[in-house]
Amino acid sequence: MVKHISHIGIAVKDLDAGIEFYKKLGLELEAVEEVPSQMVKVAFFPCGDTRIELLAPTSEESPVAKFIEKKGEGIQHLAFAVDDLPAALQESSDKGITLIDKQPRPGAHHADIAFLHPKSSMGVLIELCKEKH
Repeated sequence: MVKHISHIGIAVKDLDAGIEFYKKLGLELEAVEEVPSQMVKVAFFPCGDTRIELLAPTSEESPVAKFIEKKGEGIQHLAFAVDDLPAALQESSDKGITLIDKQPRPGAHHADIAFLHPKSSMGVLIELCKEKH
């Protein structure tokens, strides 16, 4: 089902400060985009075969804002690339994994995404994504 780690999502309060920090590490900013459906603005940094994805909330109602309020800034999710997202969701459900999303939805970087509930994955929010290149 899983092909590789697509990206690591890191929740930040200040996107510009996050971008500057990762630039200091020598990573190159690939893109910044807003995902209105998720109420976030994101920045991507390629790192080998994966990306670092910084997520800054654009609304206090954003799941990322609620994450920061509860846990502080830091790793918010781990995203795995899959070839067939609907099939991966069905397979996950069949194996007893609790789904947050029963159907794929549009995400950042032109990907379709869906989340697995952290209660099923030892507290880690898992994103499954179908990358579009």
